[in-house]
Amino acid sequence: MSLLNTIKFITSHPLNNGRKLSSIIRFAKWQVGSRLVPGAIVYDWVNGAKFLVRTGETGLTGNIYTGLHEFSDMGFMLHFLRPEDLFVDIGANVGSYTILACSAIGARGIAFEPVLGTYNRLVENIRLNHLDEKVRCVNKGVGAKPETIAFTNDSDTTNHALAPDEQCENKVIVELTSLDAVLHGENPLLVKIDVEGFETSVLQGAQKTLQNQTLNAVIMELNGSGARYGFDESKIIQLMIDNGFKTYSYDPFNRTLINLDGKNLDSGNTLFIRDKTFVENRLRVAPKVTVCSMRF
Repeated sequence: MSLLNTIKFITSHPLNNGRKLSSIIRFAKWQVGSRLVPGAIVYDWVNGAKFLVRTGETGLTGNIYTGLHEFSDMGFMLHFLRPEDLFVDIGANVGSYTILACSAIGARGIAFEPVLGTYNRLVENIRLNHLDEKVRCVNKGVGAKPETIAFTNDSDTTNHALAPDEQCENKVIVELTSLDAVLHGENPLLVKIDVEGFETSVLQGAQKTLQNQTLNAVIMELNGSGARYGFDESKIIQLMIDNGFKTYSYDPFNRTLINLDGKNLDSGNTLFIRDKTFVENRLRVAPKVTVCSMRF
């Protein structure tokens, strides 16, 4: 992301509304301060949750600049989950969503991250938050079946499975498993899928999970990246509809689900809800959270 686009993202973020100048100052302080301190910095985040962050880690630094990098979806998770729930994070990267779900809220978690270097950073953040007994970290990708495939290794939050005709000098071979095989009777309430276009394969290996009525919400990135593998996002949406889900976005300030016709065109993520009444009841009574001095 260019500097201009980064500034635009920061100043237009909902949690920076009315405080554009202070958000720019926070950005500038990080840019200077992070270069003066060697190694990782511990950042105090939400409800006592923390993360270790280094310069250039775009997912985590986005949380520093804005409070919640993906406001709508992270806000939904903070309002929806409870300590007794199971959250599954597919494509966890260094752990932003898992930290919120399992440290800020106290839910149990299973986090998948296939790239070893990124996985090690995920484990660092889990240990920083004393979540070893709450979170199971899995150093595998998730797909339709057990196999090994090539992954990019130097693309930060956009590491992905290489398409058959895709060239990459810095690649790694990673092991895949299926979600159904790993869960093996576990019942997640919420699943997040951020796999840079590999969603179709993930869902092919998650048929039992999708049919499990305990699963009431899925946050899925649908940004067109599936085209690199020849996947059709409209078929993903139809598959979710066939399993009883409908598409929504979420307004954390007003705690309202907004009906969508297909995927979310205003965001890279689409929110799939199965039992809207159940979900709305949870959202309505959830405790407020404070992020960047804003309480919602």
